[in-house]
Amino acid sequence: MPDREVQTIRDLIYYQYAKIVARSAFGAPDGKSAKAGHYGFIKKTFRGLKSGEKTWSEITREDRQLVESEKKCAYCGASDDLSWEHLVPQSVHINDRCPACERIIGIHNQVWACRSCNSAKSSMGLYCFFQARFSDDAKFYDLIPPLLEKKYLKTIYNCHDCAGTLDSGEGDITVLDIDAILD
Repeated sequence: MPDREVQTIRDLIYYQYAKIVARSAFGAPDGKSAKAGHYGFIKKTFRGLKSGEKTWSEITREDRQLVESEKKCAYCGASDDLSWEHLVPQSVHINDRCPACERIIGIHNQVWACRSCNSAKSSMGLYCFFQARFSDDAKFYDLIPPLLEKKYLKTIYNCHDCAGTLDSGEGDITVLDIDAILD
């Protein structure tokens, strides 16, 4: 479990997002460093998001950052053999609206990916993919590039909202529970 205050999928998404904000604000190289050096800031940001005192930016901010960044694979950084890849797989079927959902089929849910990463990720969620990719690192989720994770969290949040699972959570939840909706 990431933190004792994290009890639901909504909390978990906000907590992960708060770590990304800390990484950006303090120039931390990864989530582990951000948590080690700026835990109080993460908690304050998390609590602000949870209470509604703070809100995250519209996903168009990440889309703009993606367009302005170097064209490379969002997962591994390769610059050859790239194509658009859906962060939340288009095969998601929470309900009958999913195949036509603009949040799933639209640009907000897409990043550049090399053929190898696109194939390896297949229909996995982001956290499951990074767990498979960095199986030797227990904190695999702290290695996800911030832009990639921000786009994913904002998109999967909407999927959980649509499914009515944002406030679910039993026992010790982990980032892999964010992806559970895709199974």
